[in-house]
Amino acid sequence: MNLLVIGSGGREHAMVRKLAGDAPSASVYCAPGNPGTAQYGTNVPIPATDVTALARFAAAEAIDLTVVGPEQPLAAGLVDEFESHGLAIFGPSASAARLESSKAFSKRLMEECGVATAAFRIFENPAAARAFAAGMEPPLVVKASGLAGGKGAVVCGDHREAEKAIGDLMERATLGEAGAEVVIEEFMEGEELSVFFLTDGSEAAALAPARDHKRRFAGDTGPNTGGMGAYSPVRGADAALIERIRREIAEPVLARLAEQGSPYRGFLYAGVMLTAEGPKVVEFNCRLGDPEAQVVLPLMEDGLLDPLLAVGRGARLGGWRPASPSKAALTTVVVQGAYPASVHSGLRIDLPADLETPDLHVYHAGTAHAGGQLVTAGGRVFGVTGIADDLATAAARSRAGAARIQFDGADWRPDIGHSETR
Repeated sequence: MNLLVIGSGGREHAMVRKLAGDAPSASVYCAPGNPGTAQYGTNVPIPATDVTALARFAAAEAIDLTVVGPEQPLAAGLVDEFESHGLAIFGPSASAARLESSKAFSKRLMEECGVATAAFRIFENPAAARAFAAGMEPPLVVKASGLAGGKGAVVCGDHREAEKAIGDLMERATLGEAGAEVVIEEFMEGEELSVFFLTDGSEAAALAPARDHKRRFAGDTGPNTGGMGAYSPVRGADAALIERIRREIAEPVLARLAEQGSPYRGFLYAGVMLTAEGPKVVEFNCRLGDPEAQVVLPLMEDGLLDPLLAVGRGARLGGWRPASPSKAALTTVVVQGAYPASVHSGLRIDLPADLETPDLHVYHAGTAHAGGQLVTAGGRVFGVTGIADDLATAAARSRAGAARIQFDGADWRPDIGHSETR
């Protein structure tokens, strides 16, 4: 069997490792991959958004299934391109992926099908956006409608901050075209939860829920990032809550997309706020989270390949559900110190050869090889996942592992999971 994973980050490293473990005799490729994915398969130097070249490669190499990691190829129509050539691929079409690529589309769809979310308004005119924000009680949230790499939501504590966020996104284009349209919404009080479903467009099978920490510094302070760490399980996120989220959030959205002629097949990630009124959607993503994948996938005691194959070939899940994990996992993300501001490529990395164990996984997120040496190639450099019978032990393993990775300016949060492990 020949498998192809699209992407180059820690999430894709986790996916490649999981699939290689599920099918040891398979040939696993990753495009473009990273030094971590190369440990379990073959990297292919094709950009994740080059849909034509990827389809050509999949056809030439008789790829049995392609699994898409990041959101950009989905928005670019990679699934549509593959399906037009009769190639099996796991992920939503570009039309269905608007759940993530357009916050405005997503909010309108939730409104149509009665899914609980924050009250909102959508704007394409900055003056109108400012006028609306000025009449809201802070705090409030200003979001870029387009894809922004997890950095498009700004929580504004007062009207001055809201005015700056609107100006940055809509006039100064700090996030490019992603901020040409903005969503302004009420601030929701509560704790966030990442809930992942594997869906064939009708059935939705929940994977283990997780919680990530997006703030850069300890105590959940500092700027938002793509994610500084994650953990699973999450206190209070029991089977009853996940079933409620499946029934009240995932199923209505899937049904509405099918009605619109855009059936959704792939991973559906619901970012949920657990409010006093119940779970409300913060946003949807059309793929596994990063770094949440680095805790969810290692905890899976079932094979992932069979349901991915079924959905990727257009079949049904047929009642497949994963077993509940028996262990806990926590990921600490090792970053360059200036992240999420300017970062440097080419910094030499000292990665101990004995760091990886069955209870400690090291996922490459922003690394490369240069002159035979492992070097930095992004702000988030590694995800270090500790696995144990309890979360406190998993956290201790993760942090001890993170401390052993050395490069100029290496930094990491020492308190991922702090509310659960203290």
